[in-house]
Amino acid sequence: MGQKHDISRRAVLAGAALLASPAIVSAQAQTLRIGVLLPRSGLLAQAGQSCHRGALAAPRVLAELGHRVELVHVDTESNADIARTQAERLINDGAHVLTGAFDSGHTLAIAQVCEQRQVPFVVNIAAAPPITEQGLKFLVRNFQTGPQLVTNGLRLIGNLIAATRIEPKRAVFLHANDTFGQAQRGAMDAIFPRTNMPFELVESIAYDPRAQDLSVEVTRLRSLRPDLVLVVTRASDAIKLVRDMVRQRFEPMGIVSPGSPGMYDEEFYQALGPLADFHVSNLPWVNPKSPMTQALERSFAATNPNNRFAADGFNAGFTFEALLIAADAFKRAGTASGVPLMEAIRRTDIAEHVMIGGPIKFDEKGQNPNIGSACVQNRGRTPVVVLPADNATMAPVLPMPGWQGRT
Repeated sequence: MGQKHDISRRAVLAGAALLASPAIVSAQAQTLRIGVLLPRSGLLAQAGQSCHRGALAAPRVLAELGHRVELVHVDTESNADIARTQAERLINDGAHVLTGAFDSGHTLAIAQVCEQRQVPFVVNIAAAPPITEQGLKFLVRNFQTGPQLVTNGLRLIGNLIAATRIEPKRAVFLHANDTFGQAQRGAMDAIFPRTNMPFELVESIAYDPRAQDLSVEVTRLRSLRPDLVLVVTRASDAIKLVRDMVRQRFEPMGIVSPGSPGMYDEEFYQALGPLADFHVSNLPWVNPKSPMTQALERSFAATNPNNRFAADGFNAGFTFEALLIAADAFKRAGTASGVPLMEAIRRTDIAEHVMIGGPIKFDEKGQNPNIGSACVQNRGRTPVVVLPADNATMAPVLPMPGWQGRT
């Protein structure tokens, strides 16, 4: 960026206070070595590469905050077995902390390695509840669980209905049959009956994200005549879904995710053009008013000139925060040794950060309970916050326009 930017007066004062501590000063000659495990090839490559771009942008911002880190980037190839063996390799090669891994199955595999080796693992994105329900001592998760995603996502659907004054009567839940999708199905089954939604959830349909198309599932959708299609997708299968809806001329009031990736990803926009607009994703999102978000966006533009922070903000933001958590704990602990570093990570209390929500803290299970959610709608092939009103830059639009005639 050429010129350093003060992220906030509080951050500067906090950095000065930490530098005054002899224990911290003695640690400044050491750099924290962080292994970043992401699925940068294979089925989940789009999301993994998006997270990777956030990791590339992170060191510059962390340096402005007084943190010294060395990142070692590893591709898990969208394979849990490779994630496990690469975690072992990183630890053998001297990584002090691991972070990742976007996919819940990969994350669980890495977590077992870290637990055995007593190496801290900071989860950037992975929602399956078992991750923080197994009593793991060397893991924290700075991401919502599946039930939290669904609870917040359904609440925002209610707000979206109220804001747009639509009157849906029927909905269908369509989800991938992978680890994340099945976890979201379980959460939906448990939570939806308690939400008092003004519509009936008539059926849940699972699909294979590796399928060539989703024509069979869309045919089933049409026969059920839902006003809303609630989805848990990845980018590649979200593209297939919309294409088959267009082919079969199926036009619901809206396609809404109660908490999943896919429809805000750059791959989705590039593949579908104007057909990518007006879909809604309810999920955690970057806070555009945060000075740290603005600093990350500047660094992102410098390190990833061919990509848009607007489309990568979710993945890049959570990946940056995982690295921030590790670096902040290292500075406070004054050591990269596994046990005391993990103790410092569990005592994390970061008020100023990137994602919408309260301070980054962890409960006794290693879960951050303070992460907020937003209603994000695709407008002009860009994800835009439309709810809550305090964070919105546009008003939501539903029913979505028909497929024909979009430009």
